Amino acid sequence: MTTTVLAAGNHFIRPALFAAAVREAAGDTPLEIRELQFGWPHTPFGPVAEVTEASGTEDEMIAALQGAEICVTEHGPLTARILDHCPDLKLFCTSRGGPVNANLEAAARHGVAVCNAPGRNATATAEHTLTLLLAAARGVGDTHTALRRGVWRGDYYDYDSCGIEIAGTTIGLIGFGAIGSRVATVLHAMGAHVLVHDPYVRPDALAGLAEQVPLPELLRRSRIVSLHARVTDETTGMIGRAEIAAMPRGSVLVNCARGALLDYDALCDALETGHLAGAGLDVYPEEPVPAHSRLLTAPGAVLTPHIAGGSRQVAHKAAALAAAEVGRYLRGEPLRHRVN
Repeated sequence: MTTTVLAAGNHFIRPALFAAAVREAAGDTPLEIRELQFGWPHTPFGPVAEVTEASGTEDEMIAALQGAEICVTEHGPLTARILDHCPDLKLFCTSRGGPVNANLEAAARHGVAVCNAPGRNATATAEHTLTLLLAAARGVGDTHTALRRGVWRGDYYDYDSCGIEIAGTTIGLIGFGAIGSRVATVLHAMGAHVLVHDPYVRPDALAGLAEQVPLPELLRRSRIVSLHARVTDETTGMIGRAEIAAMPRGSVLVNCARGALLDYDALCDALETGHLAGAGLDVYPEEPVPAHSRLLTAPGAVLTPHIAGGSRQVAHKAAALAAAEVGRYLRGEPLRHRVN
């Protein structure tokens, strides 16, 4: 009996990449694979009905899922309305860490298993974090922009203007998951003294690598602070005006995690007054960043457009993680990354 699969991709994880990974994971199981192409990243994702960070429309998904038992996607929406109109669907694999494009409660009511792909971009995001951290610590953002305009900023060699060397510097990481732990390993190898604030980390995980401290102590002692926490009720807005003020003057703040962790108005104030020497940012409270945003003119800011998780390796890893769940489902094995 042939199993119908919808491979709903985009311009990052292409439908054909999903399809190839699913065929490999399925082995000899007969498959009919349909392909659906969404416009992201050329077309921003956003809310679709009750879910967020989704691409396409409910009607597109309903039409493509008719008769399909399995869907693999990155941003395709799974809403209550889609579930009502797609009774054959049994497995929905979203190749991302946070399955915010799926209504998990509605899927559970319909008997649809939803799986995610944790860790698929941990290495890429850790590397990008280090890129921004190093660039912000050495004033690369402003000097690069000036030199592209023909201005030679040799004054960055002044004692009061030159950057921070990683070796021997105390660097604080807020969060020690798949990304934070990778960043810590590299910084430790470069000679930094790494502090970690994460109430959920096991002490043995830090042995010989980092020192676990309360958040106020981390902020007080760290010349560079990098955010790696998940967004929860507890962590939303966790770095605000008071926390930034607690950091040493001339320090650097990096955020490649989520915009909701940080008060960006307070950050801009700190950059403009010189309390912070720099910031490395890949995530924002509003995306795309509005043309009038203070971030675009804040001194010392190194900015990238939420691309930390984007590498060709990530696209293949994400497709493979989603396809592996399809293989388990077809073989009747327990799903490894079910989230509902």
